[in-house]
Amino acid sequence: MAALTATTPTRTGTASPGAGVASTDTIARSVMGAGGCLLEILNGNASPDSMTISDATTTTTGAAAAANAPSVTNGTNRVFLIKPDQADLSTGLVTITHSVTTTVTYKLYPIG
Repeated sequence: MAALTATTPTRTGTASPGAGVASTDTIARSVMGAGGCLLEILNGNASPDSMTISDATTTTTGAAAAANAPSVTNGTNRVFLIKPDQADLSTGLVTITHSVTTTVTYKLYPIG
């Protein structure tokens, strides 16, 4: 399991080369901004990346929310909004799993 690192943009610009994903990654609530974070997945692999993004929130009736299960088509990028309340209350983490990792990278930006 790898802890993802956030890049905080500045007014003058910040280098954001991206970093490789692991089969299971985590985003700590402490690296998110008050509004959460933007997670960009860049899939340079020849296969789609089937992902799961955990969600610890509950519905208005108290039922557990369903995890988000997006796919990032090979050769494309997708950006996901991760909110602070998605983090597990006991660990403070949002967990992301990937079906492929070779040539798949991420960029993470805090919001607020």
